[in-house]
Amino acid sequence: MRVFVTGATGYIGSAIVRELLAAGHQVRGLARSDAAAASLVSAGAVVHRGALNDLDSLRSGAAASDGVIHTAFNNIGPGTDFAASCQADRQAIETIGEALVGSDRPFVITSGTALAAPGHLTTEDDTPNLEIPLVALRGPSEEVVLSFAARGVRVSVVRNAPSVHSNGDKAGFVPALIRIARTTGVSAYVGDGSNRSAAVHRLDAAHLYRLALETAPAGARLHAVGDEGVPFRDIASVIGHHLDLPVVSISNEEAGDHFGFLVAFASLDLPASSALTQQRLGWHPVQPGLIPDLEEGHYFKNER
Repeated sequence: MRVFVTGATGYIGSAIVRELLAAGHQVRGLARSDAAAASLVSAGAVVHRGALNDLDSLRSGAAASDGVIHTAFNNIGPGTDFAASCQADRQAIETIGEALVGSDRPFVITSGTALAAPGHLTTEDDTPNLEIPLVALRGPSEEVVLSFAARGVRVSVVRNAPSVHSNGDKAGFVPALIRIARTTGVSAYVGDGSNRSAAVHRLDAAHLYRLALETAPAGARLHAVGDEGVPFRDIASVIGHHLDLPVVSISNEEAGDHFGFLVAFASLDLPASSALTQQRLGWHPVQPGLIPDLEEGHYFKNER
């Protein structure tokens, strides 16, 4: 299958490219820079020059493919315009979807399990809770892509856990927590730290994207979740141990100043299940869970 991948040189996208190539697919990756193009060539993929806001490049890449995996998303972090990033994501999805209408070709997009209401075990049947302000910005991307199922596109949504971890993770949830701990001098959790966060290893997630491309039925919501819910206190404890910092509890009132834009992930209870995904696609996580991966120490090699 000729697969067009956006975000093909990113943290998750690069693992998906390797997974697809190993399975015998041909990959055409979106690249906006010479460095990205060189990385794709080195991996064995074909370069498709363009960018997320270059709709003509998205349209032509989709039209020339047998299927599309969309992982690109503008950076999230302090000072970034999250609303603009979400708008760009929806526009990219609409553009790619229109190029695939009536073809029955697969189109897999990226979302997150944290978009559902916190405090319960989120399943694939849960829809984004648009009453939450940030979810109201990000959640509509799911609705946009799923609308193409009725227009002859085999669309599916892969919802990643908040932590997609592995050796090589430099800008995700865990590295951000490590940087906060080093900056503040403590590894903190909120309250009693019993709030949970789902997690998945990057290689397990990449395998799920391939299965979604190959076999997911139109309209499927899939969960890339290995650990259903790791208590935040356990995450803070491992970070504190490896950085030789005190592990402390902070109040809800202090959490915003301490964790900054990550406060929701650090304070809310965000467990999620992948039971339905495993049953429907035969996908089973086989890589280390979040705590064993943290205990391997690779996250801390450059943090001391």
